[in-house]
Amino acid sequence: MNAPIVRQPVMTPDEAFIFLESVFHQIRGKFEIEEITSMRSRMRMKIGDGQLRPGGTVSGPTMFELADCAFYVAIMGMIGKEALTVTTNATINFLNKPAPVDLICEARILKLGKLLATGDATIWSEGQDAPVAHATMTYAIPPKR
Repeated sequence: MNAPIVRQPVMTPDEAFIFLESVFHQIRGKFEIEEITSMRSRMRMKIGDGQLRPGGTVSGPTMFELADCAFYVAIMGMIGKEALTVTTNATINFLNKPAPVDLICEARILKLGKLLATGDATIWSEGQDAPVAHATMTYAIPPKR
């Protein structure tokens, strides 16, 4: 049996970070890209009072933003700068109450085609073992002209 072909990333975390902040100004200062490897990314989202809901927990929209961004970065890591790669489907399950600390998200691409990328993203509160959310994601990749 043949071993699977491992595709190497085409962008470093620093290159992806510069690109991300240049096309999405609204996220400036929110994220750190910790790692991009083959078909994966790992990101950190800084949590402050603006991301908390009553009860001292991180809001659902905040967790969705992290999952969506981490999956986007995983794709950019594999295909390069494609600003018009967009979310076409996403489902998120909130599993445990997140602590009011930084969130860590690991996104992985399960299938990377020419026009679609499908995968998932798992989120943890920093320092906790149990995940707080899990999302499945599909993105459309613009066709090459």
